[in-house]
Amino acid sequence: MRSMMLRKLTAALAVVFVSQGAFAEEAVLNLYSARHYQTDEALYEGFTRQTGIRINRIEGNEQELLERILAEGDNSPADVLITVDAARLAQAEAYGIFAPVKSVVLEARIPAHLRSAHWFAFSTRARVIIFNQRKLKAADVATYESLADPKLKGLLCSRSGAHPYNLSLVASQIAHHGEAATEAWARGMVANFARAPKGGDSDQIKSVAVGECGVAVSNSYYLARMMASERVEERNLLKRVGIVWPNQGAYGTHVNVSGGGMVKTSKNRAAAVAFLEYLASDEAQRYFANANNEWPAVPGVKIDNLELDELGRFTADTLPLPTLANNLVAAQKLLDRAGYR
Repeated sequence: MRSMMLRKLTAALAVVFVSQGAFAEEAVLNLYSARHYQTDEALYEGFTRQTGIRINRIEGNEQELLERILAEGDNSPADVLITVDAARLAQAEAYGIFAPVKSVVLEARIPAHLRSAHWFAFSTRARVIIFNQRKLKAADVATYESLADPKLKGLLCSRSGAHPYNLSLVASQIAHHGEAATEAWARGMVANFARAPKGGDSDQIKSVAVGECGVAVSNSYYLARMMASERVEERNLLKRVGIVWPNQGAYGTHVNVSGGGMVKTSKNRAAAVAFLEYLASDEAQRYFANANNEWPAVPGVKIDNLELDELGRFTADTLPLPTLANNLVAAQKLLDRAGYR
């Protein structure tokens, strides 16, 4: 009898331990993130507060994280990969890193052109044209196409043609105009370079402001950061710069994104989907906008960001991001041929 009682007690304890183990597994999310913004801490805290799911975070640059997940294979602990730029999301999808996600919440809240079957955009940033007001007028640089106009010879500054921001913009041009016309455009821009491509978007803004260049392209949130900077010299630089929302009379301004998806080897799938759905919530969408100067991907979310308000409203290009992704390889090849490096 005592033996039987011991067996029952052991079995009961086993059930408890198994249940506790299952609960612990469900209560953890392993996040690989290429977003390096301190303001995102509020996102993670908000998710844990709402769900009780603790986030283990690994940060790194985009390529490092992709290679790490591939190297880990089936043993990867990653549940969700978050990164920036449609080009990088498409690369992760091409590597077979993401699992398809079926979510009524995500499909209802994220517009169709900002998602694929495997990943979702959660914030957007526009590629705006900035110009030196002493050298040019807004009408001179009203479109992306105008950047190849010979009248801008010696005035254009750019970051590397191999950077995903530029690849995505060129991929969108292929979708709108075809490869031949886009290559001719790229060659025209190379002919207009004030210097060899270098630096990031902030460097392009500063170079335009001081007159090293007449015009450049930048992500909008870099401008918003400088507008809100505590450094007076940065705010003063912007007084010399004009901002254009390109192609407002046609297909609209190119937007890039930050987004993510569930890793196919995820061991915590319910938590992964819950996190992705949280990123599409009003609360998280406001964090993206108010804390990091990105526009919400979800339409209609009210934000409180003076810099974004000052930048004003614009018509965005609604080219489906998967279509853009399909042109990335062609974009890199034509940029190489054009000498845009």
